[in-house]
Amino acid sequence: MITGIKGTRFRRAAAVTLTTGAVLAAGAFGAAPAGAVATPTIAAKGGYTMNNGTGTTLYNKKADTRLSTGSTTKIMTAKVVLSQSNLNLDAKVKIDKAYSNYIVDSGYVSSANLIVGDQVTVRQLLYGLMLPSGCDAAYALADKFGSGTTRAARVKSFIGKMNTTARSLGMTNTHFDSFDGVGHGANYSTPRDLTKLASSAMKSSTFKTVVKTVSTKQKVTTASGGYRYYTWENTNKPLLTGYSGTIGIKTGSGPEAKYCLVFAATRNGKTIIGTVLASTSVTVRTSDAKKLLNYSFAR
Repeated sequence: MITGIKGTRFRRAAAVTLTTGAVLAAGAFGAAPAGAVATPTIAAKGGYTMNNGTGTTLYNKKADTRLSTGSTTKIMTAKVVLSQSNLNLDAKVKIDKAYSNYIVDSGYVSSANLIVGDQVTVRQLLYGLMLPSGCDAAYALADKFGSGTTRAARVKSFIGKMNTTARSLGMTNTHFDSFDGVGHGANYSTPRDLTKLASSAMKSSTFKTVVKTVSTKQKVTTASGGYRYYTWENTNKPLLTGYSGTIGIKTGSGPEAKYCLVFAATRNGKTIIGTVLASTSVTVRTSDAKKLLNYSFAR
């Protein structure tokens, strides 16, 4: 009897010892360290952030998966324009009927509401491109800075420059077949590639100034020699006005692309740049970006 009791006590003591060991092991290996930040869950199909100063990856969700980009394509449109040698930002471009026809014929694309015959500077077209996401402004810039004797040739040339620039930046999973993101079956990129592009584009002081602008009023010359004003609001306004330190960059959307956002913010000297592709709504893509920024700044 005594032996049996001792055996029972031993078994109970061993069980306590094993349980305590399991708890200690879980504490050592299973629990998050004190101060660690939980990796966020986002609705977007793909997401990526990096420390712009060091190039360190901070968040990765299908960062190299090819997805439709929507109007985030226009970051490359602006990059190609701003990379032109001897660029005169104050040169005037006459708004052709083809640009407004493109908007009407497409039916659903975003517009800067450029008026035929107006003389709009290259700088102003960049605002029209990046704030209201004007596909007419993108067309005007492609026509202006492409090479060739016909409009079609110039546009094709400009798109070629977009792809050449992508290759030079190491965007190995990117291809453009349009100047504005209204693709024709082969317009795609990835969260990592678009973040690389944004990082490069933000080296331009003109680009940085444009993409952090919430709204602008631009005076242009009309066909009759008079003037009118264009007022443009940034489609990225929810993030620009709702997150401290935000400095841009560009929204995108479309039937295939869903809701996209390339974003950047600076806090305490640290700049985070990132991308979310194929989110579920305008509100959710902004929420996704905020989650990734909070997480990235905390790391």
